[in-house]
Amino acid sequence: MPVITIDIGFIDKEKKEGLVRELTAAASEVTKLPAEKFIVLINEMERDNIGVGGQLLSDILKPGA
Repeated sequence: MPVITIDIGFIDKEKKEGLVRELTAAASEVTKLPAEKFIVLINEMERDNIGVGGQLLSDILKPGA
């Protein structure tokens, strides 16, 4: 079974459902494999564990930053 893994900051359940649905549909279309064969793993990461441009994402997203 193909596995799709995505690392992302925290998102709500509704967004996760959409992400899983859309990733599965796109992968199924490209590979011509049935959608039921795909597994999607969502790894939620704390903003303190993500660095962008040499800064922590938590610092970048602070109000007024």
